[in-house]
Amino acid sequence: MPSAPEQTAPTRIGEREFIALMAMMMALQALCIDAMLPALGAIAQDLRVADPNSRQLVVGVFLFAAGFGALVPGALADRYGRRPVLMTCFAAFVVLALACAMVTDFTTLLVLRALHAISSAGLAVLPGAIIRDRFGGDRMARMMSVITVVFMVVPMIAPSFGQAVLLVAGWRWIFGGMAVMGLMVGLWAFLRLPETLRNEYRQPIAARTIAANMAEAATDRAAMGYVVGGALLSGALFGYINSSQQLIGEHFGAGQRFPLLFALMAGGMAFANFFNSRIVERFGARRVSHAALLAYIAMATLQVIQAHSPHETLWQFIPLMGLNICLMGFIGANFGSIALQPFARIAGAASSFQAFLRMAVGSLLGGLIGQAYDGSARPLAMALLLCGVTALALVLFSEKGVLFRRLNPPGAQRPLPEPDAI
Repeated sequence: MPSAPEQTAPTRIGEREFIALMAMMMALQALCIDAMLPALGAIAQDLRVADPNSRQLVVGVFLFAAGFGALVPGALADRYGRRPVLMTCFAAFVVLALACAMVTDFTTLLVLRALHAISSAGLAVLPGAIIRDRFGGDRMARMMSVITVVFMVVPMIAPSFGQAVLLVAGWRWIFGGMAVMGLMVGLWAFLRLPETLRNEYRQPIAARTIAANMAEAATDRAAMGYVVGGALLSGALFGYINSSQQLIGEHFGAGQRFPLLFALMAGGMAFANFFNSRIVERFGARRVSHAALLAYIAMATLQVIQAHSPHETLWQFIPLMGLNICLMGFIGANFGSIALQPFARIAGAASSFQAFLRMAVGSLLGGLIGQAYDGSARPLAMALLLCGVTALALVLFSEKGVLFRRLNPPGAQRPLPEPDAI
């Protein structure tokens, strides 16, 4: 039997604290995205940005850079352990947040936002590897859902946080708040999180080894359909986030109610993740996520019909968009756990590669959807439907790979024992 993970923290962390810490680490990246939404207009005015759609780059550049940043920390964490890489990411996160607060032109802000995204990538990627170090199967999917419930609190309140800061201070203080939050969570992780990487799973830092691990993650048919399908659905969600302030706040006239409406829809996704955590071990991650994807496609179809009707109102748009976001709560965590399941020995590299693909494809697609905004909900509705249908085709592609693997098991290989739960 493999030996227990090496303990480098003072005590062994309990399950509830572990869930909260993983959620807060992942939420820092969400804070960097959603807290900026109410401030995009103020940033554009203060830094003299002429094109109204250019303000979306404050979010779009961050998402795109976070995707490429996700490639690095997993491989390093597979070699040196999770804690050293996490602590480095926390330090860079705090410093770059403060740097963003002091910019004087828009181009410099975008460059610093890209660097900030790269520093935050490890904080978003490594929780998946840490969870995979300790859990497997549908229990991993349940744990991911529980963590996502806690994590979703930040996207719910982040726009309100940004709006509250704007009421009493300038947009630069939003970055100051990010720095304080990063410092607090980093100190928590430093004091309480043990090393979870097993010594026998450590991978050498060699180009051939990294390439082989990435290639293994990229060519596993049973995983890739779920990774790319999840990336497309994330892209549709990012497209909504990129254009939400213009679409809901300006086109539908929500004004200062925008943060509240954004929070309510994010709350639906949090509730869905909570409900998913209660049912996923009973019904299985595949069955739950497949049913949710079919419902997602149905809701997107209704959105296309509604968006092409004359005089669509805010209160017609919000319920259907809210349902689509809610259904993502039954898809995202389950797709992620299914895609990571084959990679016990290279969980860090696989988590990095999959996060890279989801963020790179999702952010690029989300940017294109956001830039297609034409003063109506039509481009977003069409994107939701096309992404949902394509994701379904990719899931079917992966499920054929799972069937082939079951019918043709590798005779020379014996399955590794699942890691113990905390």
